[in-house]
Amino acid sequence: MLAGGFHVIAGVRRVPAPAAPEAPQGGHAALASEYRAVEFGRMTAEGDWAPLLADVDAVVNLVGIFRETAQQRFDVLHRAAPVALFAACARQRVRLVIQMSALGADERAITDFHRSKRAADDYLLALGIDALVLQPSLVFGADGTSARLFCALATLPCLALPGGGRQPVQPVHVDDVAQAIVAALAAWGGAAPWQSGRLALVGPAPMPLASYLEALRQGLGLRGRQWVLPLPRGLAAAMMPLTERVTGGVLGRDALTMLDQGSVADPAPLTRLLHRSPRAVSQFILPGLRGALRAQAMVRWFNPVLRWSLALVWIVTAIVSLGLYPVADSYALLARAGLPPALQPLALYGAALLDLAFGVLCVLPRRPRWLWAAQMALIVGYTAIISVRLPEYWLHPYGPLSKNLPMLAVLWWLHLTEGRAWTMSR
Repeated sequence: MLAGGFHVIAGVRRVPAPAAPEAPQGGHAALASEYRAVEFGRMTAEGDWAPLLADVDAVVNLVGIFRETAQQRFDVLHRAAPVALFAACARQRVRLVIQMSALGADERAITDFHRSKRAADDYLLALGIDALVLQPSLVFGADGTSARLFCALATLPCLALPGGGRQPVQPVHVDDVAQAIVAALAAWGGAAPWQSGRLALVGPAPMPLASYLEALRQGLGLRGRQWVLPLPRGLAAAMMPLTERVTGGVLGRDALTMLDQGSVADPAPLTRLLHRSPRAVSQFILPGLRGALRAQAMVRWFNPVLRWSLALVWIVTAIVSLGLYPVADSYALLARAGLPPALQPLALYGAALLDLAFGVLCVLPRRPRWLWAAQMALIVGYTAIISVRLPEYWLHPYGPLSKNLPMLAVLWWLHLTEGRAWTMSR
């Protein structure tokens, strides 16, 4: 929009400080011409929006969630707040409203996500003002949550999909979505007559979900085809709570339902608006980004494999130390390491419980930031003690100490890559 000469007013939770990199400074680095504070979830009355719309010609609403939380509800963010915004737009004589909805938010809608979107869409289109409801299929953006998940799934050598992944989808690139909005604004301000309504944002052709993943796999530069196993619908539904947790809510019951409904439409209206065909899936991943996206995608599932492997090592070690290995032999090792008999039970069982705690923490959804550093410190500590007191273990044929080196490498990798995720809440 900035490149097209529009004055862009961005509604954000927190207006950036003047010195912030994203603050308007007259250069191309600015993300908006102006910022205004908006607490979208709390602005559910028409009067809440009036002060923000006095000098606005057009409004583009992109707010949406895919999964509800205690603080974010479909009925508030998809219906109540947008309805209040649209009513205020009509009263304040805003001349155009563009609403980002979803393909499937129509008379066939059966999920809360689709129904809440449709409620706001219908209200907007009944107001009698110029309005455009955009309905995208799956949107691919290299830094998007769903795109990162689908890329990760595409890198797996084998994948079980409900129904074998035959659900029809018609993915569209995020750049085409953005350019469609700009093109709609430009067309509305031009000489051609304007027509309110709904517009599907889809790629040039529908394809099965499995073919979409295969196309992403090829775009990521991976060799060989992915082996797709059909997952019975009942089993897939039973696994949805676990799948939803693992994927951060991107794939859950509603997602499965919406995939089964299909997400396809005629691309001709979007083609006319863009004056070109939308980008094909084979063009989603630019060659210059291929290596970085492939590495990012593989880390998505590789890190959980590492975490569970570490958890298994710690938990098995704890179980062995708690009695499977003869306690007398454990005390003998502690004595050779220089520990007095009075402290040996504390050291043995205390260390075993610490190992168990580390193993459990490795697989918790929310892990403390110090976890990997603490494990590295423990391994370095007992490696140093054994190296001094029992140096012969460096020459043991089973390599009990040399195996600590790859363990430390794995922990260091997790320490570097498992930082806080980027979030719009900051």
